[in-house]
Amino acid sequence: MRPVLGLLLVFAGCTFALYSLSTRLPRGSTLGTDKEAGDRSLWFPSDLAELRELSEVLQEYRKEHQAYVFLLFCSAYLYKQGFAIPGSSFLNVLAGALFGPWLGLLLCCVLTSVGATCCYLLSSVFGKQLVVSYFPDRVALLQRKVEENRNSLFFFLLFLRLFPMTPNWFLNLSAPILNIPIVQFFFSVLIGLIPYNFICVQTGSILSTLTSLDALFSWETAFKLLAIALVALVPGTLIKKFSQKDLHLNETSNAHHLNSRKYT
Repeated sequence: MRPVLGLLLVFAGCTFALYSLSTRLPRGSTLGTDKEAGDRSLWFPSDLAELRELSEVLQEYRKEHQAYVFLLFCSAYLYKQGFAIPGSSFLNVLAGALFGPWLGLLLCCVLTSVGATCCYLLSSVFGKQLVVSYFPDRVALLQRKVEENRNSLFFFLLFLRLFPMTPNWFLNLSAPILNIPIVQFFFSVLIGLIPYNFICVQTGSILSTLTSLDALFSWETAFKLLAIALVALVPGTLIKKFSQKDLHLNETSNAHHLNSRKYT
């Protein structure tokens, strides 16, 4: 019971801090009054329409308060990652729109790694018993595969990030139970999610430059999207080639994949 109460206390504290940060915005001429600024910033985007609206608001506000927008974005991203809340893909796209393709990519890769490590630490302190109690079969299967690939653990973790046979949120929560060293965990997230973050951030960067629907079907946009897809395939191809020789994955691949949908 104490771990649950401790986790709820940490969650409540972080939620209050993020709420305070997003409602007490420094006043800016682009957002009008303090009340309007707070009202317009109190949501996580759940679809592309909301994402576009939020992006436009923050892009205008960023002209006067760049550091505050940066702090708000980082806090929201770490909040989602740290508590394994789905929807970080929208924040990746938002990063591309706000910070550009390369700074946005760097920022998302770092925040993904730090946020996942926070989730790792929270699970280690508060969540081990909960994870084992609610997901005993998944933990047992993943534990078996980790032990089989202990000699090539880092590449196995990269493979799981590039080809998610288990959701990222579950891997973050179960990593302490599986005795995965935190350093290997951190860098496997940092490197393994580069293709996914790259696609999302580049998409956000492209969408932020479109002025009409016709521009989406231009040759320039088509070539950009094709280049994004090709670049994103390279790391996965290399890891998959390595895995066929050195990793033990057949049993995992045939064991219903746990859940092939990715949550980041």
